[in-house]
Amino acid sequence: MAVKKNQILVPDHAFVPKHEIMSKAEAEAVIKQYNCKPTELPLILANDPAILELGVKPGDMIKITRKSPTAGESLYYRYVVEV
Repeated sequence: MAVKKNQILVPDHAFVPKHEIMSKAEAEAVIKQYNCKPTELPLILANDPAILELGVKPGDMIKITRKSPTAGESLYYRYVVEV
């Protein structure tokens, strides 16, 4: 992907929390912990600008680490779906 001069990539922006692909074992542990199906988690499109450069594919789970002034850090999970 060619970056234009003065272009800010979405994942590098200060207001975008850390996104990372979860391993299959991590994803299964979360599903078991919350006793749910992956599709019952909030969905995120595979072409979402925040995860585009991670190389995600439909069926992956994303862990989002958000910074909070009161909780320190909070984790949020999303399931990747096709466009």
